[in-house]
Amino acid sequence: MSLRTSRAVAVALVTFACFTDIVAYGVAVPVLPDLSRRLGASPTVIGLLFASFGVTLLTVSIPMGAVSDRTGRKAPMVGGLAALAAATLLFAFADSLPWLFAARLVQGAADAITWVVGFALIADLYRPEERGRVMGMVMSGTGFAFMVGPTLGGWLYEIGGIRLPFIVVAGLAGLAAIGFVWVAVPATHTTRERVPVAAVVRTPAVASCAAVVVIMSATLSMLEPVLALHLGIDLGVAPSRIGTLFGAGAVATTMLNPLYGRLADSWGARRLMMLGLTLSACVMPLLSRAWNFQSAVAVFVLQAAVGSLAITPSLAYMAEATSEAGIGSFGVSYGLYNVAWGVGLLTGPALGGFLFERIGFTRLTLMWAPSVLSMTFLLARVHGRRTVARAV
Repeated sequence: MSLRTSRAVAVALVTFACFTDIVAYGVAVPVLPDLSRRLGASPTVIGLLFASFGVTLLTVSIPMGAVSDRTGRKAPMVGGLAALAAATLLFAFADSLPWLFAARLVQGAADAITWVVGFALIADLYRPEERGRVMGMVMSGTGFAFMVGPTLGGWLYEIGGIRLPFIVVAGLAGLAAIGFVWVAVPATHTTRERVPVAAVVRTPAVASCAAVVVIMSATLSMLEPVLALHLGIDLGVAPSRIGTLFGAGAVATTMLNPLYGRLADSWGARRLMMLGLTLSACVMPLLSRAWNFQSAVAVFVLQAAVGSLAITPSLAYMAEATSEAGIGSFGVSYGLYNVAWGVGLLTGPALGGFLFERIGFTRLTLMWAPSVLSMTFLLARVHGRRTVARAV
């Protein structure tokens, strides 16, 4: 087997593409606010600029997944990475706010294409009993990107000014696009008939996986601002140390994701998700019991670890649920997955901030935990229905 047709090379390229996408998102965190202020943006406009990323992510994910089911994975991946490179260069040379908004919107669309089509390609290439391991490896790479992205952006900004971070990331995206032009990606790995998007969305197991993704995405994004507020206000933890806490959680998940992927293959993705959801619901209220910075780090690392126990296997479970339903549209399924993740990102911080302001952090965690736990019962119920259906 040549390198061009190697599955391992294809997975490496998907990992590199997702890594680059996360780094592109991360370098914007320390750079975009300053660039926006230079162009006359108010804090409200800066907030809208960051939020605009989610608009195209939500609107493009499912349609591009469906397109990749019809046309193959290669062309959409190349196009998505080319769009990411273009958006990043536009950030570097934008001289007005409309151009910044245009770049952010294109970046959101590129993110949707890269993740949806990339994971659909892995589902095409690997058997069900292998997907958890491979997807865990990809998630480990993206976890590393979450750690280095903001730091790399700030460091390059200090060295070469506001344009250098974006130029470097555009170069990485261009390399990834060239890699997908070169690699031989199979047109399809399924002989099943294409189905409408609505049929995928109505599949109970697929819908239940999407519901879990919404809850876990909302939980993670809720904790980012709310836990930081709790630590700063109630425990007097400095912002720099709060950043260290979140970094420790990222290190833990980066190390554990490959293990969770292998466990999903051997023990079952759905079972691992149910365990992760249950443990996450149990650990979350303990965050409010931390009495100093060190104890907060310990509990948060545990929370991040058990949260990934639900998230990483969900990638494999989405493909499993799609296959067992007799559906060949992995692209649509992962488009739905991406939409669910985006919905959680949009709703989690808003709802968390609203509740934190009114009931405090302790009650917020006690109220939030049952919603996470309820997803365990949803997965069990859907599995029970599938078992009965097969018996009949």
